Amino acid sequence: MFDMKKVEIEWGGKTLTLETGRVARQADGAVLATLGETVVLCAVTAAKNVKPGQDFFPLTVHYQEKFSAAGRIPGGFFKRERGATEKETLTSRLIDRPIRPLFPEGFYNEVLVIAHVMSYDGENEPDVVAMIAASAALTLSGIPFMGPIAAARVGYADGEYILNPSQTQIQEGELDLVVAGTHNAVMMVESEAKELSEDVMLGGVMFAHRSIQPLIDAIISLAEKAAKDPWELAPAADTSAIKQQLRDLIGSDIAAAYKTTDKQQRQTALNAARDKAKAAFAEADPQAQLVAGKLVKKLEAEIVRGAILKDGKRIDGRDTKTVRPIEAMVGFLPRTHGSALFTRGETQAICTTTLGTKDAEQMIDGLEGLSYQRFMLHYNFPPYSVGEVGRFGAPSRRDVGHGKLAWRALHAVLPSHDEFPYTIRVLSDITESNGSSSMATVCGGCLALMDAGVPIKRPVSGIAMGLILEGKDFAVLSDILGDEDHLGDMDFKVAGTEAGITSLQMDIKIAGITEEIMRVALDQASAGRAHILGEMAKALDHTRTELSAHAPRIETMQIDKAKIRDVIGTGGKIIREIVATTGAKVDIDDEGVIKISSSDVAQIEAARQWIAGIVEEAEVGKIYNGKVVNIVDFGAFVN
Repeated sequence: MFDMKKVEIEWGGKTLTLETGRVARQADGAVLATLGETVVLCAVTAAKNVKPGQDFFPLTVHYQEKFSAAGRIPGGFFKRERGATEKETLTSRLIDRPIRPLFPEGFYNEVLVIAHVMSYDGENEPDVVAMIAASAALTLSGIPFMGPIAAARVGYADGEYILNPSQTQIQEGELDLVVAGTHNAVMMVESEAKELSEDVMLGGVMFAHRSIQPLIDAIISLAEKAAKDPWELAPAADTSAIKQQLRDLIGSDIAAAYKTTDKQQRQTALNAARDKAKAAFAEADPQAQLVAGKLVKKLEAEIVRGAILKDGKRIDGRDTKTVRPIEAMVGFLPRTHGSALFTRGETQAICTTTLGTKDAEQMIDGLEGLSYQRFMLHYNFPPYSVGEVGRFGAPSRRDVGHGKLAWRALHAVLPSHDEFPYTIRVLSDITESNGSSSMATVCGGCLALMDAGVPIKRPVSGIAMGLILEGKDFAVLSDILGDEDHLGDMDFKVAGTEAGITSLQMDIKIAGITEEIMRVALDQASAGRAHILGEMAKALDHTRTELSAHAPRIETMQIDKAKIRDVIGTGGKIIREIVATTGAKVDIDDEGVIKISSSDVAQIEAARQWIAGIVEEAEVGKIYNGKVVNIVDFGAFVN
């Protein structure tokens, strides 16, 4: 009944199995990937025809974790998997980013990639397994795909790289790095690090790239056994005549527009050139109009890229290494616990920090069970930040991804819970955007943390690097504009302190980049980050020693565990009375650690004295004030 094909390899001390032909046989491609006892099913389907008027590639990736995979039932009223969690959204993006550049130009058929986590062993993370399964399913499907790719997670501890690290090794180590690539080049990087050097980070990327080679060979081996016939693509039409017509018509207009440094004025000039091209093709058939529209974009890219490679001059007149002017200020908002306004060129973020108690931690219900997160960072990108009208509401996948990147950049420098027993939320509202709003969030978020009095290890800055690559010629760009991002080949974001890198993310639009380009980008980013740190220090060069008057204070006291029930009282009567009377919040754990919090110091002191009175041991000879409520033969009862 089943025509099952399978390959099995030893990888990083574990067995990886790729199987097809038994499950989801009606999909164009389906692979069941198993690492240890973690199993991911990935199925790929593609529309056989292009929708009329389609002028972009509609790729959608969905990653879903089934609670049954870990032997759990979902919480909540409905008891089933609902909308995508943050982790599922981030993993969907993790799968999407390295495969998207590998579909051929002009392929506009809708493609859907769905990955289900079917079994989870608590040791082997399913995100990397899902990336491998997605690549294998696409390679088998016959859909035009210039893969395969593979992915690996790498840790770092005691000067050694670790392939497929456990959760414990990641938490205790210095690096959590995911790399995806083809046989010849790196396609994507996502990481969080504890202030590591550029050499260590690059070494980790190349270690991962070497480690994925057996996986790529395994996928190719499976494809040799089970791949479907490749789709036949129609040969690309000769558009050279139309392109030359457009160059003659609007080439000089586009070149002039891209010499305008102001974004809004530049967009106005570009729109005028585009309208001129539309008018010239108004009588043409719809397909010719679509082709002309795509060629206008190509013409824009050629003009911008050519100027950078030939003259080293960018859209706003900078050279390839200069960072845009920076203006930063703290204490921007009067009632927040910490705030900062960070502006770099035409990119701007208002960042705030809010401090809370333990009960404000975020509860996460996932495959691993319930967990709690004391640091949150949320990123918002309203349409007005780019002068547009658009959807405004729940965060998009992009918003979630940008927020998590900034979270990783700042998480490494936060104090431990013992050092600073607060729940921390950073909110970034992007009010202007022309390139790298996520890195503005890192810089503004860091300043807001310092303004709030959070004792971070060192300030963090971030910078986005771009790439123009034509043949063997390339230029790496520091602090890229939005247009340079759209028309370039790479978005390479680096964040860190003066001591090292805390986060590194890379996405490319071509079929991979080399170690040489990554090294140049990292070195150039290091100089840019140092410059930005200097500009940030002009606003605030150290963490404030006092919390905001509006922030809660937390005082910790330790009591004998035998006295816990005395403080709580029958049914919680005593602790509720303390809270209601003093106005302070009181939390007590099983070890007898009590945390008293309030923005009013007097309330904290009142609660502390009350609790101290309850747990205090009577001393012989000491005088106590109290009310005698009963006298008995052996003494008296006193309240």
